[in-house]
Amino acid sequence: MKEKAIGNYQLEICANSVASAIEAERGGASRVEFCQNLENGGTTPSYGQLKLVKERVNIGIHVLIRPRGGDFLYTEEEIQEMITDIQICKELGMDGVVIGILKADGTVDKDNTKRLIEAARPMHVTFHRAFDRVADALGALDDIIALGIDRILTSGLQNTAVQGIPLLKQLVERANGRIVIMPGAGVDASNILQILQETGAIAIHSSAKESQPSNMNFSQSQVHGMDEAQWMSSKEKVHQMVDLLKSL
Repeated sequence: MKEKAIGNYQLEICANSVASAIEAERGGASRVEFCQNLENGGTTPSYGQLKLVKERVNIGIHVLIRPRGGDFLYTEEEIQEMITDIQICKELGMDGVVIGILKADGTVDKDNTKRLIEAARPMHVTFHRAFDRVADALGALDDIIALGIDRILTSGLQNTAVQGIPLLKQLVERANGRIVIMPGAGVDASNILQILQETGAIAIHSSAKESQPSNMNFSQSQVHGMDEAQWMSSKEKVHQMVDLLKSL
């Protein structure tokens, strides 16, 4: 796995395109969580994106396996789709996948999560922010540890990781090295050190994004939409956080 430590820490960048993943690497990130459609919380990238990012990026690549936006209660057809996407990631030599399935009552769907884990191994497996929609965080943590998952991405059941610091600290302490708790959501250069120092986490997640306006010269004023600005990870924003991590 081509993931570099930054001092005693790791910085994961949520990259929503091949260009964003390249920017993350240039900025000094440890790895990327690779997705598309970040505006809707992130979904699984296309085969073309997966193939190209594997060719162009030389840090760890962990692929988001999420067939749609919305909740994390999935049909059997959606689960089969996720298993197929995981198999594609394995064939392409990705370093890991990022998954999350819940039951209607807000508990971890252990049976179906196990199916995805079995499809994924020996790749690394992260449980994503579906965790932030669970009814009982500590119970869900124990379930995810029992499943053998490697890492949890969470904001501490809050809208941002800063707001979730109290629970994030509790999760890190309860995990006690059995799984990596990785804070994410609203992380940037202004708060990355606070989150790490107050939670005891050793890995952290950020999109480091900025808005990129359309480069079109012509605008069809009679038609609304299809010309929105796009989000893209910023090499400079990544580098700022990397420099802060090096100072610890």
